[in-house]
Amino acid sequence: MDTQPLYDLAPIARLMLLGVVLALGPMAWVWLRSRQAEPAQRLRLLTLVTLFLTFDLVLFGAFTRLTDSGLGCPDWPGCYGSASPIGASASIAAAQEAMPTGPVTFPKAWIEMIHRYLATAVGVLILVLAITSTLARRQLPMSLWWPWVTLIWVCVQGAFGALTVTMKLFPAIVTLHLLGGLGLLALLRAQSVAYAHALPGAPGPVDVPSGLRWALLAVFALLWLQVALGGWVSTNYAVLACRDFPMCQGSWWPVMDFREGFTLWRELGQGRSGDSIPFAALTAIHYVHRLAAYVVLAALVWLAWRLWTYAGLRAQARGVLLFAAWQLLTGLSNVVLEWPLLAAVAHTGGAAALVVLLTGLLSGTRSESRSAVRSNPAMLHATR
Repeated sequence: MDTQPLYDLAPIARLMLLGVVLALGPMAWVWLRSRQAEPAQRLRLLTLVTLFLTFDLVLFGAFTRLTDSGLGCPDWPGCYGSASPIGASASIAAAQEAMPTGPVTFPKAWIEMIHRYLATAVGVLILVLAITSTLARRQLPMSLWWPWVTLIWVCVQGAFGALTVTMKLFPAIVTLHLLGGLGLLALLRAQSVAYAHALPGAPGPVDVPSGLRWALLAVFALLWLQVALGGWVSTNYAVLACRDFPMCQGSWWPVMDFREGFTLWRELGQGRSGDSIPFAALTAIHYVHRLAAYVVLAALVWLAWRLWTYAGLRAQARGVLLFAAWQLLTGLSNVVLEWPLLAAVAHTGGAAALVVLLTGLLSGTRSESRSAVRSNPAMLHATR
C-alpha cells in the first residue's frame, strides 16, 4: 500500500538550489549585456528575459498537462521525496510496473520535474527583480508596486501548482493555475513597459482617445473570459466532444448539459453527484468555448481596425490580427485533426501571446483626456 505523503518538503532546499543554478545563466547574461547601463535599462532587460522564460514555462506547463504528466510525480515539491526522478527510480519503477499506462512513468516524471525546475528558476529571477528594484529605488522614477506584486503572484502560483498535484488534477485548480501563469505574463509585461518609460529621455505612453482605451479594456476582458473557457475545455478533456466544424455532432445546437458542465467544484471526470460526468456536459463545455471564440475573434479584428488608424500602433494592429488568425487555425486543428499535441500547445501559446500583446498596449497607452489634464491641471477645474 502506497503511503507516500502528498507534501514532502525534504527536497525543497535542493530544488531551490537547483533553481538558483538555473537562474544564474540568464542573470549572468543580463549583467554582461548591461553592466554599463542605467539601472532601469538593466532591470528592463532582466524583466524581458524573465518574461521570455515565463512564456516558455507556460508552454511547457501546457505540454505537461497535454501529455498527462501532471501526476508523473504524485507528491510535491519533489518526486517520491527526492529532488529528481533519479532518486525516485525504485518508486517510479514499482508504480509503472503496477500500471504501465498509468499516470506515473519515467518520461512523465521527468516532464513534471522539469516543469518544476523551470518554475523554480523563474521564481528566483522574479525575487532578484524585486530585490534589485528596491535597492535601486532612488534611481527609478517609478513605483515598486510591479516587482513586489509579481513576486507575491508567483508565490501564489506555486501554491496552485502544488494543489494541482495534491488534488489530483482538480479541474478548477488546474484552470486557475493556467490563468495564474498568464497573469504572471501580464504582470511582467506591464513591468517591462514601466521600466522602458523610466529610461532617461524615453517617451511616455502613447496618447489615444478614451474610446480606444475602453475598447482595449473591453477586448482584454473578453480575452480573459475566453482563456478561462479554453482552460476549462482542456482541463476537462472536452476538446473532442465536438469532432466536426462548424457544426457539432452534426447539429448546430447539439444536446448539452450546461448545469453539469459548468459545475466548477468537482473532481476530474465526475459530475455534481460524484458519478461520471455525462457526455452532454462535455459537449456544453466545448461548444460554449467555440461560440465565445466567434465573439472574441470579431472583437480582435475590430480592435485591430481601430489600432490601424494610428500610425504608431500599426505594428500592434498587425500583431493582433496575426495571433487572432493563429488561434483560429490552431483551434480548428485541435478539432479536425483530433487534438494533436503540437496544435494544442500552439493554441495555448497563441493565447499567451495575445495576453502579452494586449497588456503591452494597455501599459503603453493612455487616454488623451488624462494626458491633457496632467499637462494642464487648470483643465480639471474647468471641467467641474
